[in-house]
Amino acid sequence: MNKVETPYTEVIGNAAVSNKQKISRFISEIKALIKIGIVNSNLITTITGFLLAVHFTDSSFINNWGTFLLTVIGSALVIAGGCIINNWYDVDIDPKMSRTKKRPTVTGYFSLRMVLLLGLGTTAVGLGLLLFTTVQATLFAFLGWFIYVVLYTMWSKRRYTLNTAIGSFSGAMPPLIGWAAISPTVVHVVPVVMFLIMFVWQTPHFLALAMKKTEDYREAGIPMLPVVYGFEITKRQIVVYIACLLPLPILLAPSLGITFAVIATLLNIVWLVIGFKGFFMKNDIKWANMIFIYSLNYLILLFPLMIIVTLPMFN
Repeated sequence: MNKVETPYTEVIGNAAVSNKQKISRFISEIKALIKIGIVNSNLITTITGFLLAVHFTDSSFINNWGTFLLTVIGSALVIAGGCIINNWYDVDIDPKMSRTKKRPTVTGYFSLRMVLLLGLGTTAVGLGLLLFTTVQATLFAFLGWFIYVVLYTMWSKRRYTLNTAIGSFSGAMPPLIGWAAISPTVVHVVPVVMFLIMFVWQTPHFLALAMKKTEDYREAGIPMLPVVYGFEITKRQIVVYIACLLPLPILLAPSLGITFAVIATLLNIVWLVIGFKGFFMKNDIKWANMIFIYSLNYLILLFPLMIIVTLPMFN
């Protein structure tokens, strides 16, 4: 017998599709609200800090798996909380930029009151979970949140070209959070250099993005370096910061080994070559896109490499 579709079954089918679409959109809007890319990239460095602390303190991951979960979930919530509040505060300028004009705070998908409460609540829960690890890890997380929300978003972003450097302190905190969750003292070359790598890495990454989105930032009145001083000075700044990464793998050689130092140095040299290439390319935006994409791959390669070289086969 052939199946006959009645109006009733059509309604049921449409309702199922509609609900699926609603759930899919809700998930997409949540990802945009918490800036899932920022959360994920910061968790890479948090996890690296944690696992390296386990290794260098001769601890057992199995015995600390609960601490690991608390660290990852707590860090993710604090980072997400900061991003949510950033979206809440920037609701007046986000409509002026193509890459931010569809954020849920702009479209009205979530009310601003709900966004603020969600940001504060998410942050509080994250800090509460981290307190079950160590006080030091919690303090690093709060410091990173405070720098990003207050010193960067609310104070420097709309006033100074140094806003990128100020925000970089926040982005350099995650590896310290991961390390401190296992070892409350960070007086060790590994967490210090991880902090420095993340601090230096962010300026070329975000200045390249600023070059790509210069007109957006100009329209929004945000004094990013390429908006205020132009591309030539911005390119020089990017190259200088990339060059500052060169000695850092050498500092880690005694701890992570020569294999890491060589590979990391090669990654830095390739990035520096791309940087110098910008002085000879006519298309600045194309060059900025090359820097931006390489910076993402650099992060994805470098920090997992730190974990890999501590495996037994390398020791």
